[in-house]
Amino acid sequence: MGTTDSVAPERTALSDRRPGGSTSPGEVGRPAVHLLRRFLPGLTAYLFLVVLLLLAGTSASDVARYTGYALWGVLLPGTLVFRALRRRPFSLLEDLAYGAVTGLVLELVAWFLLVSLGAQSVAVAWPLAVVIPFAAVPRLRRHWRPRGYRASSPGWSWSVAGTVMLSSAYFHQVFLARYPVLPAGEANRIFGDMPYMLSLAANAKQHVPLTVPQAAGEPLYYHWFSFAHMAMTDMVGHIDLPVVESRLMVPALAALSMVITAVVARRLTGRAWAGPLAAVLVFAVGEFTATYPNNVNTWTFGAPAVRLMFWSSLSLTYSQPLLIALMGVVGDALRRTGIKAGAGKGGGADAEAGPGGGGAPLFGRGVFVLTALFALASSAAKASTLPVTLAGLAVAGLVMLIGTRRVPWTVVGLGAILAGAQVFATAVIFHFESYGLEIAPFGNVQSYWADPGHARPAAFQALVVAATLAAFLLNHHVKLLGMIPLLRRRKFALEPVQWFLLGAAVAGPAAYLTVNGYNSSYFTIAALPFGVVLSAWGYCESFERAALPRRAKAALAVATLAFIALLTFAIHRYSDAWAKFVQRLCGDREANASYSLLLAALGAAAALALIALVCGALWWLAGRARPALRGRGGIFLLTVALAAGVPGLAHDVLQSRQEAWVGSWVLPGSQVDAARWVRAHSEPSDVLVTNSHCWEFDDYANGPACNNTRSQWLSGYSERSVLIEGWAYAPRAVALTRGGTAYDGPFWDQELFALNEDAVYRPTEAKLRTLHDRYHVRFVVVHRPTGHESPRLRELARPVFDNGRVAVYRLS
Repeated sequence: MGTTDSVAPERTALSDRRPGGSTSPGEVGRPAVHLLRRFLPGLTAYLFLVVLLLLAGTSASDVARYTGYALWGVLLPGTLVFRALRRRPFSLLEDLAYGAVTGLVLELVAWFLLVSLGAQSVAVAWPLAVVIPFAAVPRLRRHWRPRGYRASSPGWSWSVAGTVMLSSAYFHQVFLARYPVLPAGEANRIFGDMPYMLSLAANAKQHVPLTVPQAAGEPLYYHWFSFAHMAMTDMVGHIDLPVVESRLMVPALAALSMVITAVVARRLTGRAWAGPLAAVLVFAVGEFTATYPNNVNTWTFGAPAVRLMFWSSLSLTYSQPLLIALMGVVGDALRRTGIKAGAGKGGGADAEAGPGGGGAPLFGRGVFVLTALFALASSAAKASTLPVTLAGLAVAGLVMLIGTRRVPWTVVGLGAILAGAQVFATAVIFHFESYGLEIAPFGNVQSYWADPGHARPAAFQALVVAATLAAFLLNHHVKLLGMIPLLRRRKFALEPVQWFLLGAAVAGPAAYLTVNGYNSSYFTIAALPFGVVLSAWGYCESFERAALPRRAKAALAVATLAFIALLTFAIHRYSDAWAKFVQRLCGDREANASYSLLLAALGAAAALALIALVCGALWWLAGRARPALRGRGGIFLLTVALAAGVPGLAHDVLQSRQEAWVGSWVLPGSQVDAARWVRAHSEPSDVLVTNSHCWEFDDYANGPACNNTRSQWLSGYSERSVLIEGWAYAPRAVALTRGGTAYDGPFWDQELFALNEDAVYRPTEAKLRTLHDRYHVRFVVVHRPTGHESPRLRELARPVFDNGRVAVYRLS
């Protein structure tokens, strides 16, 4: 890693600019970067992903339509509006990245109006509402071709593009190459929640606000903005929803998240190389577990950040670019407060760059509008994002109030915007629904130190508690170690933007340790981008101070890659033996002791720390003989420490070749075929009745009771609401789980449930007429592995589809 594009040269470049973004006369003679060379990194990353999608069976027409949709329906309107809101340009990539995120926000507004007015058929034309004013109004036309961009170095551009390509390759290996768009055989597997998410996207094509597709008419109090985005992708791009879900959406949004992370980190830290480093730390460095296979049993502290950056949680995938863009504009506004505070100590052009600005001009007053846009979109994209951002802003405001003894009105204004967005989401979207989350300090981790019989000595129990909390920090937060030298060097005399990042980074895990429930782990994930930017900031400062010569930089790169390879191999090959060894070493004779899952990671961390101490002592001794080594050992140690979570990425790939995806269940193609037939022969307003309520439990009507009410295949692939399908994720049901991930109890309206079941097993003309007239049911879909229909159903309704496993009857 080099230190080109550091603070000084960027500020010099900024001072050479004229107001309005034009270049100075001295720049006229500079050789222009060839367009192809300038755009080659981004074009290469795009073509690389296209090849992977084609190899995974995605049609070229779908790729072309999605590309057209992204350019026309997201990037173009968003970039124009962003340019109108920011004051002066900095880089083309920054405009495009922020513009794409702005386009996602505008898309939500367009979706609301189109679906509310029943104008879905003209969805493809909605960008004209932005394009026409920007073409017609003279003051807006200049935003089509702004001047004054600062070119990024080729190394920086290729680093960001390489991060995108790395993730694309990861997606291809763990999912794209293994799971078809539509199950074709009877033994195909699919991640269990994908039909549910598909059903919500289909529901968003017809309903504002969304309802629960598995319980027709039931309101959905949930962060559902990601599914409105999927609906718009379908309506604007005319792409089948399963293709959007299983092929196109995730790689595109992940790439956007990496790019926006890079530009935000560069802007806030003032160091160009903090950008690609932050992108790698967020999207390639996973949890430190020292365990293989890395399955649910090793998700010891909730959801894993990197693995969930794909199909396991589309809401997280969608929310990431919105959250990171929000972090960027709030951080930029806090840079403005730092400039004002230092106005009497220099001012001028350099002061405009601001603390940590690195020459990036401030967004200007439009930052408050951008904050409002990103905050409102983030509010119901993922419920965990705004609370973490608000907490970080509160910390920055409090420190500024204490330090200056003046009210930081900029922070107050930003806080009002964020709080307003949070109130909007809580009251309007979530309807004050908590999904069973409750205040219970350490409720998510106390199982690891549980001692029901009080058999442990007090000192040992205290050690177990401390070790559990240490394991939690190791698991998620090794990638944040870069902030330690920053905090140590500045002795906590931080800039406002740094307090903001630090406050949010701490608030996320603190919320997880305070609020009980699996879903509270998303607070930890929401906080990671804030901490990672601060970590990249500290690392770059440490790297600059080390002033490594070129050969030392090469040695550092080789040593880091060797460490990653060795650790990856060791965990993959010896993790089981290692876990047993650590258990014996700790005197733990029970494999199911409360803290057993933590021992492997804690033992590995202790072993690595011991190795680091030995290497540090040897480095110190070597430094006495060779002064050039002095003061440079820390950067080697910090680099390998930040890379300790990288093996998880490789282990996911290795595991995907050997085992089925954890959380995946069999979904026979015959069921999907039946649902797709219903989709093709019904109206979007039609309601279905089915006897399928459970997943992977055959004949439960005459056998064991269903305890997995997550049947969502019919509503997902038919894109129709079902009177009662699987109700495990309905808000009123999940609220009873006290923070659990799904509900397994009975349906809340047993009278309606009895009517639903009678339509299949005990049909009468009166019952079917009630379903038709009162509940708008038009089809009865019988899942025969669950239970065969009554012979009378054929007499009372018209059979229209039958593939042996699933039969469909039409009510008239």
